[in-house]
Amino acid sequence: MNAVKEPTPDGAARGAAGRDLSVYIHVPFCAVRCGYCDFNTYTATELGGGGSQREYPDNAIREMNLTRAADRAAGYDYERVATVFFGGGTPTLLPARDLVRMLAHLRTLIPFATDVEVTTEANPDSVTEESLRILADGGVTRVSFGMQSAVRSVLATLDRTHDPERVPQAVAWAREAGLDVSLDLIYGTPGETLADVETSMHAALACDIDHLSAYSLIIEGNTAMARQLRRGEIPAPDGDDMADKYELVDDLASAAGLDWYEISNWSRGEQHRCRHNLTYWRGGDWWGIGPGAHRHRDGLRAWNVKHPSRYAQYLAEDRLPVQDSERLADHDRLTERVMLELRLRDGLAIAAVPEATWPMIERHRALGHVDEDALSAGRLVLTRHGRLLADAVTRDLVP
Repeated sequence: MNAVKEPTPDGAARGAAGRDLSVYIHVPFCAVRCGYCDFNTYTATELGGGGSQREYPDNAIREMNLTRAADRAAGYDYERVATVFFGGGTPTLLPARDLVRMLAHLRTLIPFATDVEVTTEANPDSVTEESLRILADGGVTRVSFGMQSAVRSVLATLDRTHDPERVPQAVAWAREAGLDVSLDLIYGTPGETLADVETSMHAALACDIDHLSAYSLIIEGNTAMARQLRRGEIPAPDGDDMADKYELVDDLASAAGLDWYEISNWSRGEQHRCRHNLTYWRGGDWWGIGPGAHRHRDGLRAWNVKHPSRYAQYLAEDRLPVQDSERLADHDRLTERVMLELRLRDGLAIAAVPEATWPMIERHRALGHVDEDALSAGRLVLTRHGRLLADAVTRDLVP
């Protein structure tokens, strides 16, 4: 079996006791590949070699079985699944009953928590009233719609094909099905104005959502948008402009009753925070199912082969489709912990920071980057100004 490198049995036993598991299921199919996207996605409905949309659910189920067997062999027998997240790609390009079937099979392997959170990403034009009802009846509890913008010219620059007027309808259908709803926005698209961001925020908040994610555009190196940038067809993102847009998003979200709990995420109360993503930010354990998916267990990270056809070939041979794995060194784990927990409203325990860099805490306090009240309680929580400089704060605390 092409399994990941396992920890020692003693370490496995310590790591497994009483721990919850989160499960990420990567569905790598999209109707159109967006110019800014560098995710592991494919537009062809039939990729050949077992990598098609039609065959994908059975392949994912095979990987679940193999992963469960590998965990047990290593001494890991998780008590329950706390969260599940269908990401992509566009998971809702698959028939809703296929998503429900994968979810139902997972439940046979590990019991679900009574309050399990099950999320699927979706494009507004990839769902119907019926499909959302099937998902809700099958155990999905929340849907995250990729709205990105309410301005047609911005959507065109991003190569997004949905009609922005479709968003309120999709949200209403999700609400009628009993699902919690999150909307995802991107700000900083070339040509986008501050007024455009304001328009998008008002449109999103008018849907009376439970959760909002708003991410600054990052132009990754191997994307169509990066090639446009290199040819001089679009301007590079401007840091000051991004900061102005972030502050506008934060102001409008807060005024609408959505509180920030992670730098790029706001929710209507703690009960609507995305618990699956909090697992990542807090260093929990998760399975990664699907082509290119990553998994984590006690500091051991592994990732699958990327192409769906190769992924399918491994599974046809009854092998875990793991490409490689790594165990982070202590310094790298500390850096990652500081970087991720500083992004959270709950912040980071000062005791987790190396004593050698404690003078930098005082420096950032004097600069207004960390919350005074939280400091007195032994925690580092970033102010809004600090959120804009989170990477710099991390570098100062863990050089």
